[in-house]
Amino acid sequence: MKNITKIVDTFGREHNYLRISLTERCNLRCFYCMPEEGVALREKSCFMTSEEVIEIAQQFVDLGVTKIRLTGGEPLIKKDIDNILIQLSKLPVELGITTNGVLVDQHINTFKEAGIKSVNVSLDSLKEERFNSISRRNYFKRIRSNIDLLIKNEFNVKVNVVLIKGVNDDEIVDFIDWTVSNPLQVRFIEFMPFDGNKWNWDNMVPRKRILEIAEKAYGEKHIIKVKDRANDTTANYRLFNSVGSFGIISSMSNPFCDTCNRIRLTADGKIRNCLFSNSEIDLLASLRKNQDLKPIILESILNKKKQRGGLKDFEKAQFTQNENRSMVTIGG
Repeated sequence: MKNITKIVDTFGREHNYLRISLTERCNLRCFYCMPEEGVALREKSCFMTSEEVIEIAQQFVDLGVTKIRLTGGEPLIKKDIDNILIQLSKLPVELGITTNGVLVDQHINTFKEAGIKSVNVSLDSLKEERFNSISRRNYFKRIRSNIDLLIKNEFNVKVNVVLIKGVNDDEIVDFIDWTVSNPLQVRFIEFMPFDGNKWNWDNMVPRKRILEIAEKAYGEKHIIKVKDRANDTTANYRLFNSVGSFGIISSMSNPFCDTCNRIRLTADGKIRNCLFSNSEIDLLASLRKNQDLKPIILESILNKKKQRGGLKDFEKAQFTQNENRSMVTIGG
């Protein structure tokens, strides 16, 4: 089908990147993502079926989406995940996935069959005991092994590290060292406020501080700024003569709202036009009523705020537990 229009907001930002959460479930319990008490279980009917995921994705593609990334929860525990990957790979999009890495070895052949080139893996510590404490599970060795497996199979591997002051910020140099002889990109992500994760400004490690630590360790002249791609959320760097690279996603201290091209679809079929917004529109309910989703999608993005979901005085904001979903129920 020929694109009838593009998904553009009132600020002229074209949205061609869709992130689809396949499930709210996860086989880890990382404290910054999932509340300690977990999330309330809901009926299976509340969530998109595999067929509904494909059908909704097709409608976004008809409107000009050219990139789809699957997230969760943990997308690889979604029933029928291999079929979802193969079916989505038939769409004219760049397909990627973000995973915690635990089950990668069981699906890597499907990744290849689906033409996936980019796999993002979450790993918040290079120390086994610390990682297991953060994730409340004991999968460190398996995840490290699966990252090596992805590299061996020549995937573009990005390792996502949520930095939290006093928890893992002493490993910044260790993570950058990892990129010296390994073809991967480490991405430091600023800790963000979501329901139940006990966020506050004091435990966030901003981009400025990350760079200060890197420059002190390696010398400013040995850190090379890499040219960022259009719509890139990451400020990219590498060490002189390193094989890999590192980057910083500074959603809190240096937002990238001006070039945002992202749309999020939650596992229960809600469209979110901003990670910080608590406003959602139920696409799944409309789909099940046989309504045309395209006008709903266009209206949602047209109503997108200029930055940070319309929050005012962001630096002074006191986020409460009720202002946003938990991260696991939104998708990365």
